[in-house]
Amino acid sequence: MSRLRKDVNACNEGNALSKTCARQGCSENSGYLDQDIFQLTNLRSGPCDLLSRGVPGRMKLPISTLKMLVGREGNFTGRGRFTSADSCHVLSRYLPVNGPWWVDRVQSRAYVSQFSADGSLFVAGFQRSHIRIYNVDSGWKVKKDIMAKSLRWTITDTSLSPDQRFLVYASLSPIVHIVNVGSTATESVANITEIHDGLDFAGDDYDDDVGLGIFSVKFSTDGRELVAASNDNSIHVYDLEAKRPSLLIPAHKSDVNTVCFADETGHLLFSGSDDHLCKVWDRRCFVTKGKAAGVLMGHLEGITFIDSRGDGRYFISNGKDQTTKLWDIRKMASNATYTPRRRDPDWDYRWMDYPTHVRALKHPHDQSIATYRGHSVLLTLIRCYFSPSYSTGQKYIYTGSSDGSLFIYDLVSGAQVASHHHHKAPVRDCSWHPFYPMMITSSWDGVIARWEFPGGNEEPSRWEPNHRRPYF
Repeated sequence: MSRLRKDVNACNEGNALSKTCARQGCSENSGYLDQDIFQLTNLRSGPCDLLSRGVPGRMKLPISTLKMLVGREGNFTGRGRFTSADSCHVLSRYLPVNGPWWVDRVQSRAYVSQFSADGSLFVAGFQRSHIRIYNVDSGWKVKKDIMAKSLRWTITDTSLSPDQRFLVYASLSPIVHIVNVGSTATESVANITEIHDGLDFAGDDYDDDVGLGIFSVKFSTDGRELVAASNDNSIHVYDLEAKRPSLLIPAHKSDVNTVCFADETGHLLFSGSDDHLCKVWDRRCFVTKGKAAGVLMGHLEGITFIDSRGDGRYFISNGKDQTTKLWDIRKMASNATYTPRRRDPDWDYRWMDYPTHVRALKHPHDQSIATYRGHSVLLTLIRCYFSPSYSTGQKYIYTGSSDGSLFIYDLVSGAQVASHHHHKAPVRDCSWHPFYPMMITSSWDGVIARWEFPGGNEEPSRWEPNHRRPYF
């Protein structure tokens, strides 16, 4: 069901990473090892050199957890404790690869699933108007069972407010609904047992000839605003205090599939579109006419998802060209100098395999600093993320895959360090617990599955041989 590639362990550890990866040829990222983010990642997830005192002549090998504990007890660092980087070095070696254990199974496609910032709650959204919020600390008991209102096709995204009091959910509609998660009622049927307030992103003056639909929605870190990506080629910002749209940015030349805040200030936005471009937006500048702070080129097909590292500088994106790319906004251009044309204009990722003859193609002006390959981005808007800062120092990236799998890559070397293979349909979304070695995958087969290290005492869940697959 899962596997861990032991042959790339040396590529994941300590100060000898650059030499080791160059020697083993871990990936096409080897030429980028002098980038700041790779050095910062090593500093945040590598052990203190003083902890290796007891291992003379073995500096280039990974330092075992036992050796690190001996070094801590011997106070080799003079601190008498692990630093955060030491802790990440230990924790990041224990990947959530055991399982799976089913959290839930619904007769509907799972589209979105995410842990809350503190890991106490988990949200899963399904195609048939169903959203469940689980209390992780209470044995995955359902805290809120929500039947959504007025959906078009499916729930496309959900977002918890920073204080975890409210949840917003979106679909291919201009109305985003907000639910009070903190209420005492477990059953929440829209406008029957509880009010699901509708937030109209179109506004009174909006021309809705295109049939506005929301692909992505996110709370700002202060909880006062929502930012949304839509099929009208635009980014929308909604002021929750004023209860009205506050900003409309005509951002791209095709559907905007994803948007997120770059950092906690809320000034910078990252967006990705079917026009193959990632863009950076600075709200302190004049952006209402679609003037981006910068453009980043490199994908040969549309972008399905973007995740920010949270520092306002780096982010990753999933593309329909079957790659994940890492970006540094300091490399952005003022405009797009070249927009690649599809080699096969009839190709559609929703029901066709990616053409074999274009897999080796590269963008002539690729501004990304690393590319990760192995997963497949077909059928739906597959999502990707940085691993948690607390437990891994963000040294990995992970992504779902349309073949029913999940892949974990080493950020620096690009090597695939682990993968899960269980689901019978695309894994559209996935989420790594912010503190524990626990991973959740959600799939179109209707299964929400849990992966852990080391795992519980119960037997992992298995598909029954003659089991009838859920309705898609």
